[in-house]
Amino acid sequence: MSEVVITVRGEHEARIAPERALAHLTIRAEGPERGAVVERMAAYSEPVREDLTARSAAGTVAEWTSQRVSVWSERPWSADGKRLAPVHYATVDFTATFTDFTVLSWWAGEVAEREGVQLGWIEWQLTPETRAAVEREVAAGAVGVAVTRANAYAGALGLASVTPLEVADVGLLARNDPPQPAPRMLMAKAEFADAGMGGGPSVQLQPDDIVVTAAVEARFTAR
Repeated sequence: MSEVVITVRGEHEARIAPERALAHLTIRAEGPERGAVVERMAAYSEPVREDLTARSAAGTVAEWTSQRVSVWSERPWSADGKRLAPVHYATVDFTATFTDFTVLSWWAGEVAEREGVQLGWIEWQLTPETRAAVEREVAAGAVGVAVTRANAYAGALGLASVTPLEVADVGLLARNDPPQPAPRMLMAKAEFADAGMGGGPSVQLQPDDIVVTAAVEARFTAR
């Protein structure tokens, strides 16, 4: 049999337990006086800043940020269709990266009870070093799957020698479909929810593994 060109796709994935947790929260104030609202928002924020600074010094928070300060006004409508006096709002967003999930659980329950604080969600993450190592492993695994498939196809045709010609991210060999980045990391999330009935916040801290996936296309010649 003459030389045959074999084109295959290889996929691989790894599941890794999260190493960090990125918590999101928003501090909010509202009222009829703009200046007073901004001052109250700042007063709500200060204990949070102090707490995160202390936890960062203790090593349980890797880093934290305070950003996206927003101040705006709205004039609501009454039930009979009349415009009411303006209501002013002020918010500021915080993020904090925790390295100790037990500390995170206690912190979340405590901070959610503070006036003006709204907990958002948690993003479970890997450290940059672990992420880079896992991405290399997954990419190599996807290539290995492609090689195994090419050899299987060649064997089915009675051919013994397989030589690689091209390896690329999915879509780059076909040229017709847009390329897809690889590896890809699927981030687990946990939502903060109000427990209701006067209770404290309910925090789900049972993260799924982070899934890192990769897919490649490869072209071989077989003899």
